[in-house]
Amino acid sequence: MADKVGGRQNAAEAVDAVLDAMVRAVVAGERVSVTGFGSFEKVDRPARYARNPQTGERVRVKKTSVPRFRAGQGFKDLVA
Repeated sequence: MADKVGGRQNAAEAVDAVLDAMVRAVVAGERVSVTGFGSFEKVDRPARYARNPQTGERVRVKKTSVPRFRAGQGFKDLVA
């Protein structure tokens, strides 16, 4: 990539700028799609109960938001 954009520093800045824009959009609740690669979105997980695997004790897990990635069909085809 460095050869295409004129150096390693320029490539690093370009990648950082794209990733920063993607992260900010997902944090804001938007869905980010990269054609042929996949999509990123923010998903809310409700509060729930889980078990501590060491003690078997039931513990409460708070509501949280997490990022979700879904691979695009082109990416899935290449991996398969």
